[in-house]
Amino acid sequence: GMTMRRLLRGAAALALTAVAVLTGAAQAQAEGGSWDGCPYGAVCIYPQNQIPVDNPHPSHIFYSYGFHPIYNQYGNHWVFNNQYDGALAELCESINTDCHDSIPPQEGWYVDLTPINSIHLREHYQ
Repeated sequence: GMTMRRLLRGAAALALTAVAVLTGAAQAQAEGGSWDGCPYGAVCIYPQNQIPVDNPHPSHIFYSYGFHPIYNQYGNHWVFNNQYDGALAELCESINTDCHDSIPPQEGWYVDLTPINSIHLREHYQ
C-alpha cells in the first residue's frame, strides 16, 4: 500500500489536533466552506510538496462527477475531497480504471501521485 498522511476537516479533526499540528493544518473550518482554497463541492490537488494551509492555491480543482485525467503529476501532493453528500474521490492508475483508494468526503490525503493518472469523482453508493 502507499504511505500517506491524512487530514480530516471539521469536528472530526478536533480529535486529531496533535496530528494536525504536525501538518500545519490545525484550524477547523465550518462545514460547507472552502478549505485552504478548495471550494466546497470540489476535489483539489495542490502543487508538489506544498502545504495547503501555507499556500492555499490548488493546481487542479474538479467539480463534476466522472474521471478527470491528471497527467504529469509526480511526487507527493495533498489531495482534498471537499465534496458534499458523501461523494468520494478515487485515485486511479489509468484514465478510467484501476481505482484502488477512495478519499472520503472532508478528508485530505498526502499522496504520491506518480502512479496516479486520473481522479474519479463519484457519488457514494450505499
